Amino acid sequence: MSLLSSFPGECDAKSRYPKEGTYRSPLSTRYASDEMLYNWSDLKKFSTWRKLWVILAKNEMALGQDIKQSQLDDMSANIFNIDFSLAAEEEKKVRHDVMAHVHTFGHCCPTAAPVIHLGATSCFVGDNTDLIVIRDGFQILLPKLARCIDRLSKFALENKDLPVLGFTHLQPAQLTTLGKRATLWVQDLLFDERNMSRAVADLRFRGVKGTTGTQASFLQLFNNDHEKVKELDKLVTKDAGFEKTYGVTGQTYSRRIDVDVVNAVAGLGASAHKICTDIRLLANMKELEEPFEKSQIGSSAMAYKRNPMRSERVCSLSRHLTTLTTNAYATASTQWLERTLDDSANRRITLSEAFLTADAILQTLQNIFEGLVPYPQIIKRRIGYELPFMATENIIMAICKKGGDRQECHEQIRVLSHQSAKVVKEEGKDNDLVQRIRNTDYFEPIWDELETLMDPKSFIGRAPEQVTEFITEEVQPVLVKYQDALEGKVELKI
Repeated sequence: MSLLSSFPGECDAKSRYPKEGTYRSPLSTRYASDEMLYNWSDLKKFSTWRKLWVILAKNEMALGQDIKQSQLDDMSANIFNIDFSLAAEEEKKVRHDVMAHVHTFGHCCPTAAPVIHLGATSCFVGDNTDLIVIRDGFQILLPKLARCIDRLSKFALENKDLPVLGFTHLQPAQLTTLGKRATLWVQDLLFDERNMSRAVADLRFRGVKGTTGTQASFLQLFNNDHEKVKELDKLVTKDAGFEKTYGVTGQTYSRRIDVDVVNAVAGLGASAHKICTDIRLLANMKELEEPFEKSQIGSSAMAYKRNPMRSERVCSLSRHLTTLTTNAYATASTQWLERTLDDSANRRITLSEAFLTADAILQTLQNIFEGLVPYPQIIKRRIGYELPFMATENIIMAICKKGGDRQECHEQIRVLSHQSAKVVKEEGKDNDLVQRIRNTDYFEPIWDELETLMDPKSFIGRAPEQVTEFITEEVQPVLVKYQDALEGKVELKI
C-alpha cells in the first residue's frame, strides 16, 4: 500500500464535500458564463420539452383534436415544476429519457397526461430543443464576439501610427504598425462573426415530422387530412420562434447540420489561438502584455514572472474547441438510414462543449483586449536593432540623387553592414551602422539627411490609413448590428 492511501479522513471528506467529491467539468466550474451554462442546463432542456408539448397540444386543439383548455392550463402551470429525482428514477426503469419525462410531466399535471406527446416521437422534443438551444447559444456568443471586435478595433485605432518591427518566418521583416497588426486579428474575428451569423440564419426547425420523418402518425391523428398536418407543422414552428422547417427529415434532423454549427463555432478557436499566440510571442519580446493584476502571481517559484496566463488559457481552450469538429463529422457520416442512436451520447458532449468553450474563449478575449499594454520604448529599441539594415536601400538612393555611383555606394554599404552585423552578433552590442556611415567620408553628402532617412514612420507605408479605412469600411457596419450590446466589462471566474 502506498503512502498516498494511508492518510485518514477521505470517506468523511466525501460526505462533507459532495459537490467537490464528484467530477465537474472545468467549463462549468471555471470558465463558461452563467448564461451559457443555463442555456445548456437540464432545467432549460426539460422545461423546453414541456413548452413544446404545450405548443403541440395547443395547435392540435386548434385544428380539431379533443384537447381541453384546462389541460393546456395545467401543463402551462407546471413547466418549471420538474421533479428531477422522479425523472431519474423513471429513466432508470424505462431506459428512455423522453418517456421518463412524459411520465414525470404527467405526474404533476394528471388531467393533461392523456394528451402529452400526442402523435409525437422522441425527436419532436429532443431535436427541436437542440435547435432552440443552438439558436439561443449563437445569440449569446455573437454579442460577446462583437464586444471583442469592438475592443480590439479601438486598440488598433489607438496604435495605428506606432511603428513595430514586422516578422515573417518569425524573422525581422519590414516595419508595420501595432494597429495594423491588430487589424489582422480583427479581420479573423469578423470572419467568425460572418460564419456564426450565417449558421444561425440557416437554422430551421425540425418541426412535426413523426417517427421516420413521414408524418404518418399525425396523418392518422387527423384522419388523413394532409392540409391539417401541414398546418400543424407550420403553427408549431412559428410558436417556437422559427420561420421555416427542414423540408425533409428522417427520425432526426440531418446531423450534417451539426457539422455546419460546430464548424462555425470552432472557427473561433483557430482565430483565437492565432491571436493569443501572437500576444504570447510579443510578451516574450516585452513589446506587448495582457492585463496583469496587482496581486496576480506568475509563478509559485519565480516571483518576478509575468506569464501571459490568459492568452495561454485561450490557446488551450481553442485547441479543445477545434478538435470537436471531428466528432460532428464522424457522427454525421455514420448515421444509418433514417437514424441510429449512436449519435446521442456524442452530441450531448460535443454540442454543449463547443458552445461552452467558445463562450469561455470570448469571455477571456474581451478581458485581454480591454487591458492590452504596449511598451513603445521596447518596440523602438527593437526597431533600432534592425532599421539601419532596412534603410540601406534608401541611403543608396539618397547618394545617387547627390550624383553618386549606385554600384560604388552599394559596395560601401555592404562592407559597413557586415562590420556592423559582426558587432551585433559576435560582441552583443547595438547596431552601429548609422554611426559607421557618419564616420565614412563617402557618405558626407547625406549626413544631414540620415535622421530623416532613418525615421521609422517612413517605412510603414499606408499602415495607418489602412487601419482607419478597415475599421470604417469593414468593422463599423458589422458592429452596428450589435450597437445595443457593446457596453460592459467582463469579470473572469478565475
